[in-house]
Formats: sequence, structure tokens, C-alpha cells
Amino acid sequence: MNTSSAPIDANAVFDRIRRVRIVPVVRVREASTALTLVERLLDAGLDVLEITTTIEGWDEVIREIRKTNADACVGAGTITTPELTERAISAGVEFCVSPCLAPQVRATLHPTGIPLLEGGLTPTEVFAAAKYGVAKLFPAHVGGIAYLRSLLAVEPEARIMPTGGVPLTEAGKWLAAGAFAIGIGSDLTAPGDVASRVREALNS
Repeated sequence: MNTSSAPIDANAVFDRIRRVRIVPVVRVREASTALTLVERLLDAGLDVLEITTTIEGWDEVIREIRKTNADACVGAGTITTPELTERAISAGVEFCVSPCLAPQVRATLHPTGIPLLEGGLTPTEVFAAAKYGVAKLFPAHVGGIAYLRSLLAVEPEARIMPTGGVPLTEAGKWLAAGAFAIGIGSDLTAPGDVASRVREALNS
């Protein structure tokens, strides 16, 4: 949990993401709905969470998760400006995610050590983001699994997390193709047994 001014260990955060393999992207309208969904996700063993800034009161949602689930690794998604970055830092995040290359966000985060997963679609964007740790391939459905394989054929060591239009049922295929982890949104919000669906997807 990020409770002090000490810099975050970015590599430790990346290890958490790699171990969980699926990062839920919590993108709903209301804070109460987000917190209910987070409890379901944590119960399913998904303890690395991306809380997007599109949620009303998103930074308060992050603070509440930090208070009630100290072992969770919580990040803020859709971070695109220094102002949003400062709010995320204040809320106690351990990582941030941007849908695009965001040098101003990275510069704001730099003193804290909090890692930024920058988004990209073209090879230039993806490899530029991967230089700093883990790149978010977004929107991943545009190129699909074949596109991820092509990127990794050029840069086999690149750590790439496909996000955007990735069905939970295809999680195992993306991981088998070399994805570092996967960001999944709406497929994890449907009613039912989340843990069973995740296990099935990872074993498919």
C-alpha cells in the first residue's frame, strides 16, 4: 500500500500485474457501483485493479479501496493530464494507465516512482511505451492477436498488455500469444461467478 512519500517500486508493481495476468478495468458511472464491483473482483482473486477517471469521484473510490483492502494493488486509468496525475498520486495509487503516450504524465509521476503504462497502437507508440516498463496496446481489438504476435516478433522482450475489446473468453489465447497481462473491462462486470469465468478463460 502506498501510504508514505517513499518512491514506489515499479518492478514490484509490474510483477504483481504479471502474476495476476488479468487486470480488471473498472469503468462505471457511480462510485457506489464501482465499490460493489471491486469487492466482487477481489473475492475472485483479482487484486490488481484499474479504476478509471471516468467514474464520478474516482479518487475517493481509490482511497476507499486503499482503506478497506490494504493488500490490493490499485491504479488509476485514463490518466491524461498532470492535474489528473496529481489527484491519482494524492489518492494513493501504485500505478497509472494512459490510453496514449503521455510524457507530461510521466514527468509528473517521475519523482514518486509510480509507473505509467502508456497506451499505443502503432509499433512506434507501443515500443516507445515499452521502453519504460509495460506498454498498453490500445485498442487491442483493432489488430487482434495476430497483430500482437507481429509486434513481439520484432521486439520479443517487449512487455505488452492488450486492453480494449479483449473478451474474457479469449484471455488464454492472448496470453499464449505473448501478452504480459490483459486489461479487461465489461466482461468482468456481468452478473455471475467471476472467479469461475476467469479460471475457465485462463485455462482455455
